[in-house]
Amino acid sequence: MMLLVSCTKVINVNLNSATPDIVIEGNVNDGPPPYQVKLTQTVNFSDPNFFPPVSGATVQITDATAGYTDSLIEGVPGTYTTKNLAQGVPGHQYQLFVSSNGQNYTASSTMPLPITLDSVSFYSSSIFGKTRTNAVANYQDPAGIANYYTYTEFVNGQQVDRTFVFSDRLSDGKYIHVQLFNDSTINPGDKVRVEMHCVDNPVWQYFNTLGQAKGNNSQSVTPANPVSNISNNALGYFSAQTIQVKEADLPY
Repeated sequence: MMLLVSCTKVINVNLNSATPDIVIEGNVNDGPPPYQVKLTQTVNFSDPNFFPPVSGATVQITDATAGYTDSLIEGVPGTYTTKNLAQGVPGHQYQLFVSSNGQNYTASSTMPLPITLDSVSFYSSSIFGKTRTNAVANYQDPAGIANYYTYTEFVNGQQVDRTFVFSDRLSDGKYIHVQLFNDSTINPGDKVRVEMHCVDNPVWQYFNTLGQAKGNNSQSVTPANPVSNISNNALGYFSAQTIQVKEADLPY
């Protein structure tokens, strides 16, 4: 008689510890100030999913077009807020400077011209008998200009854990309907808010590669850090962007 035995082998993966990296996330937009820059540190894979704030840093934002620099104030640990920087102006270049633990980090971003978000609508589809509804951002893309967009979605006041990206490379000058695919279910009666940001190419590249790393892209890619626009190997991004907001309720 032959006895077939199924065995399970335990494989221990050695996840080496690494020196924490700084993560910088900052925005300036064409809405009313103040604006914020958040500094945190990475943690090892096996550590709790809590990213320690970086306190005591020097953080400055410069409107290079207007020739004005604002020194940010730290309130909540790791969160630095502008105090005198004027409302963001489309077409202006903004520069970020961060000094922390003996290291300096810089970034620059140019605020694109604003594009009007006309409305938010909904599109429903049925797969295997299950209906899923997604929000749709509707607007006119201007012709002859390379435009890059990111979208943030809120359902009943709760932010969807994903930043959506779109480029007009294949739809320049067309009327755009961008469906925001996500794992959250939008039900009748839900209130949906969509923020559309016009960003420059380096910021779009960051969020596009971030989506690929998190598996939000249909293409198969090798996991890697997102492409940051911040110097000195910092993680994160700095964006000068315009913002348009629309809300809609999914009818019963």
